[in-house]
Amino acid sequence: MKKIILLLILFVATNSFVVQENTYTTGEWFKLRIHYGMVNAGYATLEIKEAVKNNKKVHHVVGKGWTVGMAKFFFEVDDNYESYFDKETGKPYQFVRRINEGGYTKNQEGYFNQDKNIVLVKDFKKKTEKSFTIPEDVQDIVSSFYYLRNHPKIDKLKVGESIAIDMFFDNETTKFKLKFVGREDIKTKFGKVSCMIFRPYVQAGRVFKEEESLTVWISDDDNKIPVRLKASLAVGSIKADLEAFKGLKHSFKVKVEK
Repeated sequence: MKKIILLLILFVATNSFVVQENTYTTGEWFKLRIHYGMVNAGYATLEIKEAVKNNKKVHHVVGKGWTVGMAKFFFEVDDNYESYFDKETGKPYQFVRRINEGGYTKNQEGYFNQDKNIVLVKDFKKKTEKSFTIPEDVQDIVSSFYYLRNHPKIDKLKVGESIAIDMFFDNETTKFKLKFVGREDIKTKFGKVSCMIFRPYVQAGRVFKEEESLTVWISDDDNKIPVRLKASLAVGSIKADLEAFKGLKHSFKVKVEK
């Protein structure tokens, strides 16, 4: 389950792409409710703030995930992920990862030098510093979500086609691949919403049944925010639904029932 919270914050929602007009802006915030059927398991939020890095105003995104109720009793999660990235290029300057997932803890910060293709990772728990070589236009786990929302091909994919980007996570760079599987109108607490459906390729094993066990519905409008996520796990399935939002740059489109 600890991987689910991680993936929700990701969005999943990540190589050299042209960034188009932003689908988001400072002040955007949304909340996902994670649940097994009617039973709440936890929540995840993402919020865009503003900060200054390298004498430039940048996006500062704060992502949080936590368990509630009985889920907290059996497996407590308290995650904090942050990313500072350029408003124009989407390239990250810094990431923060402070997590506690059932006793598994991390306390790290990473500093990107995109010109030299290096990221310096400071591990405050282990009291270490280490530099890693990275490819051009690499993303961290949080900036990946926003980078993908602006991807120029996101609205042009045909069913079965994929987008792949480089993502630095857990001290290594991996290819994050997102496959488009179609469109669907789904019922939400806000009304019926038109969505694009994606399946990120995830590692099969102890948590997920297979590589394509995670399905993500994002709004088929100019916002491209996650509306629903569903994961098939080795011990059942878990869902997450959009619970609340504010500060969207564009109108959130809801279909009127006839």
